[in-house]
Amino acid sequence: MYTDTAHVDPPSILQSAFSGEAPPLLAHKALRRDEFWREIPGYSNVSEADFRSHLFQQKHAVTNVRQLRDTLGQLVEDSFFEDLSAGMHHAPMALRISPYLLSLIDWSNPLGDPIRTQFIPLRSQQQPDHPMLRFDSLNEQGDSPVPGLTHRYRDKALFLPIDSCPVYCRFCTRSYAVGTDTDLVGEKLKLHASLARWDRAFEYIESRPELEDIVVSGGDTFNLKADHLQLIGERLLKMPNIRRLRFATKGLCVMPQKILSDNAWFDALTRVVELSRKLHKDVVVHTHFNHPNEITGITHDAMNRMTERGIVVRCQSVLQRTVNTEPSIMQLHVRRLSYINIHPYYVYFHDMVPGVEDLRTTLQTGLDLEKHVRGATAGFNTPAFVVDTMGGGGKRDAHSHELYNRKTGIAVFTSPSVRPGKKFLYFDPLASLDEEHQWRWSQPLERRAMMDEALDAVNA
Repeated sequence: MYTDTAHVDPPSILQSAFSGEAPPLLAHKALRRDEFWREIPGYSNVSEADFRSHLFQQKHAVTNVRQLRDTLGQLVEDSFFEDLSAGMHHAPMALRISPYLLSLIDWSNPLGDPIRTQFIPLRSQQQPDHPMLRFDSLNEQGDSPVPGLTHRYRDKALFLPIDSCPVYCRFCTRSYAVGTDTDLVGEKLKLHASLARWDRAFEYIESRPELEDIVVSGGDTFNLKADHLQLIGERLLKMPNIRRLRFATKGLCVMPQKILSDNAWFDALTRVVELSRKLHKDVVVHTHFNHPNEITGITHDAMNRMTERGIVVRCQSVLQRTVNTEPSIMQLHVRRLSYINIHPYYVYFHDMVPGVEDLRTTLQTGLDLEKHVRGATAGFNTPAFVVDTMGGGGKRDAHSHELYNRKTGIAVFTSPSVRPGKKFLYFDPLASLDEEHQWRWSQPLERRAMMDEALDAVNA
């Protein structure tokens, strides 16, 4: 039977879940500061100084099944690695996970662990893709006037200077371009760092006076060289039309050590932020955490350094089945982020990405979850739950659907400021529907009839 929550017995408040309606009152302050990595055979002799170095984290990232087996030793059975090997053939992203993240996984229960779920694909848990899934489901390439730049909203553009990340998430919405090729995705769009390509993007941005807000993403800005980070920031800030920059990185979640030990990169970011203040403009960092277990004392130390430099950080989480759909987990997640000065900004409904249907949730799940989160902390630290609509309609508040048929799993959204007159559909995962409607989705004519019925109901 389909459920949007995980059934995992928690060994402690620092692990997978809580029972009851809300987490313990001060649980958000309980950040791990033990030498947790020593529980991993491959890291048992690693000193704290080495583990807190970004160079160690980069050098020892696990990128294949053999490395993982060597690192974990006898912590898990051979069947786990067989499951992973099979899962990699149906995964949109290559395997790349930092020692830090690997050490935070509860290897006594890897099947139910929320961090393992996000980064290490198992064939036994994968589900068939939804029949309406489309490559680049958000139509970023369709709204791309030059390679690596998406201009969808009137005053905002998305700039992708790089196509690599310190760690690869299974569920990456940009799996069409990020990371190395996989069996599932095949040859990806290449957006390697290139000054010539960047110049084309800069020229376009400069030519559009309505553009005021640029999101610099990728890939991940953590992987930009320090001088490239500063070059991009200064070049954009010196354009008269640009008022706001957002540097997007998952690095604070997966490799906070970089903030603590890569002084060249961190100083370059600081200089860009300081320049923005002198120019009376705004530069912030947008990061991405999905579960409270991802936040440790090392994260807190990194955020303390960001706070000392006056760098504002916001978080965009992704709603994922068995990871963060339990109200107590999301409440704790939001409060823990707030505690270390990361502002919870968005909770995205999971995009339709190949190979990760097992992580998607129903729209109703998020609607119900938002009720539990609102009031758990201050309003300015309460995220908006949003659907980034398929086909390029942009982000819509989940509550703003024009229609939601829970039997067919179809929701209809409009986006009058982005695509006037057009309608955009969201689809619940098929496993959440009854047998009749799962069968209807398997039949092309029935499938079309259900969608037409939903669109006609909105038009009526």
